[in-house]
Amino acid sequence: MIGWLRRADTPPTVVVGERELPLAIRHHARATRLTLRLAPDGSEVRVTVPRWVRTAEALSFARSRQGWLAQQLARVPQQAPPAPGGTVQYRGAALPIDWHAAHPRTPRMMEGALRCGGPADTLVPRLARWLAQEAEQLLAADLRHYCARACVPLPALRLSRAQRRWGSCSTGGTVRINWRLVQAPDHVRRSVVAHEVAHLLHFNHSPAFHAALERLYDDDLMAADGWLKAHGRGLYSAFG
Repeated sequence: MIGWLRRADTPPTVVVGERELPLAIRHHARATRLTLRLAPDGSEVRVTVPRWVRTAEALSFARSRQGWLAQQLARVPQQAPPAPGGTVQYRGAALPIDWHAAHPRTPRMMEGALRCGGPADTLVPRLARWLAQEAEQLLAADLRHYCARACVPLPALRLSRAQRRWGSCSTGGTVRINWRLVQAPDHVRRSVVAHEVAHLLHFNHSPAFHAALERLYDDDLMAADGWLKAHGRGLYSAFG
């Protein structure tokens, strides 16, 4: 059983630098030690603990690592929503936003820019919807490609808005991929899809799984993983 634990009356917090962040404690049945993470957007501190660990111990553990948390928080990109005349990240490149109130409201790629109109104050959610639609088409093509290589039936695809995971594969066969990957270079997005297709063959991270992933993915896995580690948090800066 897995669950996030927060006391409704006085939720635990951790002071990180000059900010006081809420502490989310997750008890995991298979956890054997305490692990600490900062939410990708810097909004909270997360501790995963074995089921028998008390809240006080988890809180003490998090507070003992305030220096490390401060370093992680400093690396979180500042929120920078796209604006008229600015750019939006698309497939690893900065795509200019050609906005004018008289243009059609629905974004459309034209002459190397993303043309859109309508009210400026609703531009961000409309750009997010456009990116999600693009992501769905690209990810569906990626999924077909890697399933054909793996000789497995094409599973259902769902877009994910997860704050931690780039992809997942359920025991029922549904593959979920984070839509924000449409902002990353193509080889990075495709590496995540290949990873989840490999799970259709081996529902673990065994040597057989990694061997299958190496066979499936037709690019440099280390480079793709390195890009995500270095730039993954930045994919949350525009749309949260």
